[in-house]
Amino acid sequence: MDNPLFKNIEKKTGVNMKEILELANSLQNANFKDEKTVRSIIHRVSEIANKKVPKELEDKLVKSITQDGKNLDFNTLSKMMNTPKKK
Repeated sequence: MDNPLFKNIEKKTGVNMKEILELANSLQNANFKDEKTVRSIIHRVSEIANKKVPKELEDKLVKSITQDGKNLDFNTLSKMMNTPKKK
């Protein structure tokens, strides 16, 4: 990971690009209809991002991905994790 772009991203985000690339590789053949698989991926993204995902949000993400057919990508997960709760 000597790429200057990756080093810059790591510096700004604190996220290890090697871990991101390993996660991306593991997603290529993942079964997104399998709840256990999706929960495992959510936990891994949570660890990498160093951000706790509340059970309620995890359930919402799992439902959205396995049942509603949403694509699982970092942008989708990021939006869901950063969406403020409605009061």
